[in-house]
Amino acid sequence: MFDFSVVTNWIHGLLVSVMPLGLASFVECVLIGICIMLMYAVIAMIMIFMERKVCASFQCRLGPNRVGPWGLCQLFADVIKMLIKEIIVIRHSDRFLYNLAPYIVILGSILAFACIPINKGIEVLDFNVGIFFFMAASSIGVVGILLAGWSSNNKYSLIGAMRSGAQMISYELSVGLSIMTIVVLTDTMQFSEIVERQADGWFIFKGHIPALIAFVTYLIAGNAEVNRGPFDLPEAESELTAGYHTEYSGMHFGLFYLAEFMNLFIVSSIAATVFLGGWMPLHIAGWNGFNQIMDYIPGFVWFFGKAFFVVWLLMWIKWTFPRLRVDQILHLEWKILVPIGLANLLLMTVCVVFGWHF
Repeated sequence: MFDFSVVTNWIHGLLVSVMPLGLASFVECVLIGICIMLMYAVIAMIMIFMERKVCASFQCRLGPNRVGPWGLCQLFADVIKMLIKEIIVIRHSDRFLYNLAPYIVILGSILAFACIPINKGIEVLDFNVGIFFFMAASSIGVVGILLAGWSSNNKYSLIGAMRSGAQMISYELSVGLSIMTIVVLTDTMQFSEIVERQADGWFIFKGHIPALIAFVTYLIAGNAEVNRGPFDLPEAESELTAGYHTEYSGMHFGLFYLAEFMNLFIVSSIAATVFLGGWMPLHIAGWNGFNQIMDYIPGFVWFFGKAFFVVWLLMWIKWTFPRLRVDQILHLEWKILVPIGLANLLLMTVCVVFGWHF
């Protein structure tokens, strides 16, 4: 498994050799920020195209196929349209909060994206409380959504924002309990360490029944956390027009749109990291030849393959199940998922204490 820290250390040594250490650190931060933004934008475009094609496949149609070969240039056409569209100023709205809200949403999304370990040596924010930082960063977005709904001076936006706030805050509990189940198993909150512990087997296989329960719970709660169907009540077109971003246009709407798709990728990436081994290849005990072949596949290929597999699963769920009611969504969380998560956390603790895992 190639360690990209060799490359990063070489870049650091090159910069330090030609400039002071403080300036070199500043330049490195700028370069890392540019790389994160570029990767964020590219993955978002891939996600949008994938959403359209998967949706079309489930509905027995083709999806984008006119602009460019296989409809690939449709994405660039949409980006240009979004950039040149007028940003409409809403009368009697709170101008400052109205303009601030999409940037808060995108800030929380980018911070959470920076926590994802893509390959060994490519970990931007990787420290011993990485799980806590990820949960805190991913929770910032709900503040922007509430501000967007309240400042728009629109009853549909306000209702959508209140629904989203209640839903996201509720389902954060189940997401946290699912991840904490693996934290109990690994005895660490550092993402890179969690991945390293899966070198001899992914946790969904060797974590026994509690890890499998936590994985299923995480998929359900993560889907609700990012307001994806069948948990898309905050943006229900048949009821609220477009929910909390009804009054947004131009690039402001584009930021909400971008963050929604990237949050789906972030949720899928954390599932791939925590439950499916992250950049670790598939190893089967006793199959040495097979394991050596798997080791030739780069770590980032494993990571993106697993992440987009989970993305496909969540898209499958969205385009299969009908939208739930608000009371059903909250009933599912507080009366079903939270008790299951608490019991599963206790079960994992017992398994770890008595060594009942693989």
